[in-house]
Amino acid sequence: MAAETALTAKVDGSAVAGLALAAAGSRHMFGVVGIPVTSLASRAAAAGVRFLAFRNEQSAGYAAAAYGFLTGTPGLLLTVSGPGCVHGLAGLSHATANAWPLLMVSGSCAQPDVGRGDFQELDQIAATKPFAKLAVKATAIADIPRLVFQALAATVSGRPGGCYLDIPSDVLHQTLTQSEADALIAAAAADSAASGYAPPKHKSLDEGIVKAAELLHRAERPLVVFGKGAAYARAEETIQKLVDTTGIPFLPTPMGKGVVPDAHPLSATAARSLAIGQCDVALIVGARLNWLLHFGEPPKWSKDVKFILVDVDEDEIELRKPHLGLVGDAKRVVELINREIKDQPFCLARSHPWVDAITKKSKDNVIKMEAQLAKDVVPFNFMTPLRIIRDAILAEGSPAPIVVSEGANTMDVGRAVLVQNEPRTRLDAGTWGTMGVGLGYCIAAAVAEPKRLVVAVEGDSGFGFSAMEVETLVRYQLPVVVIVFNNNGVYGGDRRSPEELTGPHKDDPAPTSFVPAAGYHKMMEAFGGKGYLAETPDELKSALSESFSARKPAVINVIIDPYAGAESGRMQHKN
Repeated sequence: MAAETALTAKVDGSAVAGLALAAAGSRHMFGVVGIPVTSLASRAAAAGVRFLAFRNEQSAGYAAAAYGFLTGTPGLLLTVSGPGCVHGLAGLSHATANAWPLLMVSGSCAQPDVGRGDFQELDQIAATKPFAKLAVKATAIADIPRLVFQALAATVSGRPGGCYLDIPSDVLHQTLTQSEADALIAAAAADSAASGYAPPKHKSLDEGIVKAAELLHRAERPLVVFGKGAAYARAEETIQKLVDTTGIPFLPTPMGKGVVPDAHPLSATAARSLAIGQCDVALIVGARLNWLLHFGEPPKWSKDVKFILVDVDEDEIELRKPHLGLVGDAKRVVELINREIKDQPFCLARSHPWVDAITKKSKDNVIKMEAQLAKDVVPFNFMTPLRIIRDAILAEGSPAPIVVSEGANTMDVGRAVLVQNEPRTRLDAGTWGTMGVGLGYCIAAAVAEPKRLVVAVEGDSGFGFSAMEVETLVRYQLPVVVIVFNNNGVYGGDRRSPEELTGPHKDDPAPTSFVPAAGYHKMMEAFGGKGYLAETPDELKSALSESFSARKPAVINVIIDPYAGAESGRMQHKN
């Protein structure tokens, strides 16, 4: 009788959605609850999907995006209808721009009330379509399992990205028996498995692999460039094997750092201009020839360079028109190149003119940078605290902390100073240059990689976008240390010339300035976390040592000379 009652018990749309997400393998969901999705969050948690409740949908969306990158499985974002959905677009679009899998699920107004000015009414399918690979709506409770599995599969197929599932409030309140729900979920799972995604196959991939190996072999100045797509594909072992076997220097894009350790002797990071300016063949793996790589064009690149572009999306290769395009998963394609090279082996010796030139330039630049880093400058510039932070992070050993970096000067200088020797241990503003990602990233990293410490190194402007999420860190007791470089504003406070101090509002604060020496560490203390103020090397070292050992939520407020940075970091020409 009890079993029969369980089978005939009614479950609503919220419960069906939670059960379907759990059955599809989802383990974490990020979001903000309210009408009409509060019950969905609770039902999902009961089904085994941990719900992380945020203070703002944008931060929750950035968390879901980063979770997709770190785990290779879709991050889940839950929002309420109308304005909640609009706020969630930040995370959805960020995921799609970075090619990270994310599924955004939003409640929406009841279908019978569409067009009547219902509470938070919005055409959410139309709103999300420009930013999503797939945007679908469940018009009845029976649609939910099928659409959950379909949308999750779409996030990881081809080039990963964001997808959207809309569940109207009337659908969330419809009911089925438990047995009907179980049957629908089982059928959706079976259909998803049967139609499992097969990686795209390039017609001439075998021929292309042979050509790629030949191009690298014959090159006088070859270079391997890899990005966060290679990190996402878990291609680290195959790429390191390629580098070690062939002796070809390599260059990572910012979030590709650590795929091959930064400390590797063939790293060309410190000789970037020489490497990209003089290479004659460049193997680009999991990176796009966009602004981060100067579009692959002169004068940064040689006009005669031959690009071998490896990308999971054929459209990307059609867009860039490289000398040779290889469509496929980064790990698989590099494995095939390694196999081809094994049959026709070659290796550039350390004395090879190209390797020697890269090595010498790298050493020269490192020596110059280390000379700057060795000085204890007080009031702090950017170099002194970054050196201290770098050394503290390296002292943690393995598993290495995940470093979250955002800001203008803080992120740009930090990219050169901070060291990544393990893959997927750097998260930054990404392809879109998105500010405000920091605390969302931190929370995603802490739940995706619970064995790792998470260390955010942020400018005070970047921190301000998501600072309220320090309460979320405390609420869940996550091992996150947030280091704020406080220089009184965007780029460093009031930098106006006397000629600019005119007009009726000349006495207003500068558009770039914040309250001087703001007590950001006290924000954390207000919620029960640990706050530190650091104005000297000893104070910073002490704060890092204590907070890293405690592995509890902390904010270290590092006071920086407001005149130490430059406008827009290294992007002045864009402003």
